[in-house]
Amino acid sequence: MNRVMIVARLARGRNADAERLIANGPPFDPQAVGLHSHSVFLTATEVIFLFEAPEVEWIVDDLVNDPVISAAFSAWQPLLDGPPRLAHERHAWQRPSLDAASGAGV
Repeated sequence: MNRVMIVARLARGRNADAERLIANGPPFDPQAVGLHSHSVFLTATEVIFLFEAPEVEWIVDDLVNDPVISAAFSAWQPLLDGPPRLAHERHAWQRPSLDAASGAGV
């Protein structure tokens, strides 16, 4: 499973506007586009979109290049201070499942 994040700095005073956009949900069906999970994190100064799926970079690329979906992203433009940045996962740790740890299913 691969993960990628899009990180964007919020313009000053736009946090509440970001909250409202996030509450509307994504402008696409995460399952229909092939994502296994999608999360949005909000700090006082940034919004972070996390996408997870096999070959997730291709899925995100397709979303950004889709004219209908990318038009919906334009609602974020006035809220941002500069262009969004792509962050690639470089380290992750995950607890083994109980089945794998116990040897069940072997």
